[in-house]
Amino acid sequence: MSDTALMPIPGHVDPVPVARDITPRADGRVDLLGLPRSRIADLFAEAGLDAKAAKLRAKQVFHWLYHRGVTEFAAMTDIAKTMRPWLAERFVVGRPEVVEAQHSTDGTRKWLLRTADGHEFEMVFIPDADRGTLCVSSQVGCTLNCRFCHTGTMKLVRNLTPGEIVGQVMLARDALGEWPKGSMAGLEDAEDAGHYSSDGRLLTNIVMMGMGEPLYNFDNVRDALKLVMDGDGLALSKRRITLSTSGVVPMMDRCGEEIGVNLAVSLHAVTKDVRDEIVPLNRKYGIDELLSACAAYPGASNARRITFEYVMLKDKNDSDDDARELVRLIRLYDLPAKVNLIPFNPWPGAPYECSTPERVKRFSEIVFEHGISAPVRTPRGRDIDAACGQLKTAAEKKSRAERDREAAAAETA
Repeated sequence: MSDTALMPIPGHVDPVPVARDITPRADGRVDLLGLPRSRIADLFAEAGLDAKAAKLRAKQVFHWLYHRGVTEFAAMTDIAKTMRPWLAERFVVGRPEVVEAQHSTDGTRKWLLRTADGHEFEMVFIPDADRGTLCVSSQVGCTLNCRFCHTGTMKLVRNLTPGEIVGQVMLARDALGEWPKGSMAGLEDAEDAGHYSSDGRLLTNIVMMGMGEPLYNFDNVRDALKLVMDGDGLALSKRRITLSTSGVVPMMDRCGEEIGVNLAVSLHAVTKDVRDEIVPLNRKYGIDELLSACAAYPGASNARRITFEYVMLKDKNDSDDDARELVRLIRLYDLPAKVNLIPFNPWPGAPYECSTPERVKRFSEIVFEHGISAPVRTPRGRDIDAACGQLKTAAEKKSRAERDREAAAAETA
């Protein structure tokens, strides 16, 4: 059972922020994952190191955490042997606990993860010929209640901490074997030249499109992504990171200014009535207000276009008139935009059906004819409920005994 209760928040009301950047552990140790160098140094000083030693140890530990992917202080070979047990008694380098890992027939991988206080969430890795994209969650559950989204049928439990967010990236690196190898001669030296570079990575892109609304957990998402983009850490370019929002207008400008990653907007409809129905947040921040915020998004340009996500729902938002209205709105607000058309991914009890392939094709053609890119996203991971809009923790459906039996069967297979 989890140790914290659900957040009592109605679907279309801004959630009250929860001031938590580290999940308390039962053993009393502090998890350093998700913390910047300055915070690690402060914690070391509070634990008894003088300021100079705390700063040096923080620099060393930060490097081992984010560049090397090390999870044990004993493996940090440039730290004195007598210091390593001192660190291990007080601190830990965590990862989200893997409850279940699934592989799709198309190569997609999904992990069901658990936090230190017992809450479960999911992440997905999608491999392609020229890239590998990790879909990262920002909250346990979701508060938005978008009617086409399975995740939206969950209650919001709590925000994920920076460590729980960046921990998903670290865990994916673990699973893909993408940490550099070899000894560490010193922090100022270039190590492992020729053996490790970003060019050969399987994980090349990150999308904040998993469970939750990232802009309702802004501070923690920002802090986690800064670690991902840190040149001394995970060193992933902001141009390879996309944050998706359902339209939390007041936070969009701060997202561009303070994080600076690519923006994706879950639009899904072009009229008030339809978007009010399928994206309830539209009742608070309407289409005009949302598109105005998109037009003002810092850094948006033809080289860095805003992506509008548009799920195709049969007889709901997929007509020729809808396509033409989408074009009109993009032109009206002079938006540097592209449109991702997403065939609806069904789930049990869903109130909608997917548009026919012919209807999706025609919708795409109309948008393309007006000079706006509108590719159709190929559904990935449907057989393991890992496709867009399908994430919902399988823990609600499976007992621990069932998962143990499945794990044992997989080992003997």
